[in-house]
Amino acid sequence: MAVVVALGAFLMTLFGGWVAGRVTDRRHLVLGLAGGLMLGVVGLDLLPEAMEAAGDEVFGVPEALLLFVGGFLLAHVVERLLAVRRAAHGVAADERVPQVGMTAAAAMVGHSLMDGIALGAAFQVGGGMGATVALAVITHDFADGFNTYTITSLYGNARRKAVGMLVADALAPLVGAASTLLFTLPVELLGSYLGFFGGALLYLAAAEILPEAHHTHPARSTLLCTVGGVGFIWLVVGVSGG
Repeated sequence: MAVVVALGAFLMTLFGGWVAGRVTDRRHLVLGLAGGLMLGVVGLDLLPEAMEAAGDEVFGVPEALLLFVGGFLLAHVVERLLAVRRAAHGVAADERVPQVGMTAAAAMVGHSLMDGIALGAAFQVGGGMGATVALAVITHDFADGFNTYTITSLYGNARRKAVGMLVADALAPLVGAASTLLFTLPVELLGSYLGFFGGALLYLAAAEILPEAHHTHPARSTLLCTVGGVGFIWLVVGVSGG
């Protein structure tokens, strides 16, 4: 059943990427919306799930929060190292490095894989739990597809690479759901991953996506798209029961 439901996530992911690719003439709006979606996914979906799943504390701080900060710092360190490397090779500071986009998109694919695993694990618990998780996964996979295509393209990768990463992101929930027929993922490990990934994703949204959205088009419509993206994820979380 989980694999069948994952087909819905597959289609929704492709639809999200298709939407992102069709509105290239309004790039600042696309980036504003992508930033809002990413912020909403992190703050309203990933981090609460991580806190619930990885509840242990390390020296007085929840493990999920430590990994969240670690993910943010790692993304920052990688971006700074790449900036130093660009400067050493005489590359302009505002020139995007395609590898960063591919790495970020690969992280999105990994997140979608975990979505599929979470979906399969939920159906192992029971049909009611599976239905709740299925609704959450399918609806927010639109944002995943949208963000995967946008991030890959933003850093100067060719369209075929963006489409390739989008297809990989769409297939990931299917692979993840099918894998649960073979093993069961510990809840603590899932929570740790979500915390770490959330930190890295927040850095991309706050330090890369949103500044780029407002760089050449500091319009009110861009800000509204960002707020709308957060509101959409809030709606998804609310409808799916958190």
